[in-house]
Amino acid sequence: MPPSYEHQSKKRRLDPEDGGGAPGFRTQERFRPTLPRDWTISIAVPTSLITDCVTREQRTTNVGRIARAMAIFSVDEVVIFDDTPADKRMNNADLDAYTGDVDPAHFMEHILTYLETPPFMRKVLFPLHPNLRSQGLLPSLDMPHHPHKDEWLPYREGMTLDVPPKGGKGTVVDIGMPNTVTITESIPPKTRVTLRMPDDPNGTPEPVHPSAPRTGSGYFWGFSVRKASSLSSVLTESPYEDGYDLSIGTSERGVLLAKAFPDYEPANFNHLLVLFGGPRGLEYAAMNDPQLGEMGIAGARTKELFDHWVNVLPNQGTRGIRTDEAMLIALTGLRRLWDSS
Repeated sequence: MPPSYEHQSKKRRLDPEDGGGAPGFRTQERFRPTLPRDWTISIAVPTSLITDCVTREQRTTNVGRIARAMAIFSVDEVVIFDDTPADKRMNNADLDAYTGDVDPAHFMEHILTYLETPPFMRKVLFPLHPNLRSQGLLPSLDMPHHPHKDEWLPYREGMTLDVPPKGGKGTVVDIGMPNTVTITESIPPKTRVTLRMPDDPNGTPEPVHPSAPRTGSGYFWGFSVRKASSLSSVLTESPYEDGYDLSIGTSERGVLLAKAFPDYEPANFNHLLVLFGGPRGLEYAAMNDPQLGEMGIAGARTKELFDHWVNVLPNQGTRGIRTDEAMLIALTGLRRLWDSS
């Protein structure tokens, strides 16, 4: 169950150490961690979010707005699912030969992964590609793991370099600071790693699991990106051992949020999943899902897939709300389920 927000911070300082030690600068913490947490927030969005876009620039900015919502609300996972009819999807041969911005799922995954990556390592980890031709239109996410040179955090994202370390052992890592650091482990170059920084200025950073900043200290540390072939695959192919234990589908035909969750208290869950439809809603995604078709789930029965079927903005003043707008509205209303501050 998501805990209330608490934090006990202390200022720390790391002295300069060329090459092997941690970089030196005085702390200026902009991000305050919550309590360490194992629970997660996941969001699922359809490929139809961009299939109606006329230009690459429109597709790029649409996905950029989704990424901003992920960052603003500290979402841990974004799932991209294909909600288009089967006869309009790319076959395996097309996907194997794919090099451009034709496949919407690949395009969305590429842009979201690019934005989640710390800026200082993008040029190396993301070679020139047609999907990134309009990357100049993308917003800055400025998440905790995107480093600023005037702030200190107990964790850093780094990229291993093909540089011989002092003493000949270990691996030199670029952490987006004036000085590199050296770790004792031997890791191939151009590998992204998560490091726990030492309290002792003469200490050595330690590689940790990418989830350690969240589970160990309560820091939001970016989001993972997953592709799903259909709406049903979003639910059945969860990366978590026991799947998602609370799922929320959004629809203008759903019940009011206050009716679905009447008590202003955090919800009891381990892994929450919120699903959004495209211009034609989640019902359109269910209609184009072969597995759900065999089960007779379509139209009004789509709500049976979820624990809750909610309308986050009744009496709207426009005929339609874009998916990126619906996300901001929905997450604002749903945030009380996990944030009691």
